[in-house]
Amino acid sequence: MSNNSIELKIENNIAYITLNRPEVFNSFNREMALRLIDTIESCKTNEDVRAIVLTGNGKAFCAGQDLKEVTSPELNPGFKKILEEHYNPIIKQIRTIEKPVIAAVNGVAAGAGANIALACDVIVANEHASFIQAFSKIGLIPDSAGTFFLPRLIGFQKASALAMLGDKVSAEEAERLGMIYKYVSADEFDDTIQKLATKLSKMPTKALGLIKKTFNESMTNDLDAQLALESKYQIECANSEDYTEGVSAFVEKRQPNFKGR
Repeated sequence: MSNNSIELKIENNIAYITLNRPEVFNSFNREMALRLIDTIESCKTNEDVRAIVLTGNGKAFCAGQDLKEVTSPELNPGFKKILEEHYNPIIKQIRTIEKPVIAAVNGVAAGAGANIALACDVIVANEHASFIQAFSKIGLIPDSAGTFFLPRLIGFQKASALAMLGDKVSAEEAERLGMIYKYVSADEFDDTIQKLATKLSKMPTKALGLIKKTFNESMTNDLDAQLALESKYQIECANSEDYTEGVSAFVEKRQPNFKGR
């Protein structure tokens, strides 16, 4: 399926979502943002999709907002719409979809593009990729949950400095800081993403979705609330078909065949 600014391919229970405006480094205009929202929503309801890979065409992952759009009197939707109808829904979708989302960062990820990547469950970067909180360079603050995820990933002091200074962070440095899961060479990148997505798609999707929900709520819960949440979701997992299959496979010394139920 191709709808111009967003490409979707579903193969072997994996949805590959590709940002497709390479001529502008996959920067977001309104059309691309709304199409991405619709595409993620379609993956949410598609039982054939058990893992999602988000990447970009060309040399960049995503350069953030298309500044030509916001400086055009005819095209500019205004920042209220951009945040409330574009980026905020995208971040919420990524965090609430009960399927693992891999950010395959193939090149520069700047501004909202960097923070959309940071909202994903697993981030793998090409060795040539970089991450830039570019907002302060044009008089803005980080949006797309950058002020939420970045300090939690790398610590308050480092996050504050990167947000204010707008320094470029290499893929190697991003891994060292704990900003991403790992970086790999350009030659290994596609194969690494394929193997990782395949592995996740064959795992117990129900449990992965509940891991995601539990991690989300850990951001604001105290210890007692988090322990209660773990109990709730662990009992739910223990009553799942996947748990029964996982235990049976372990006892029988065979590979499990999880169904995500």
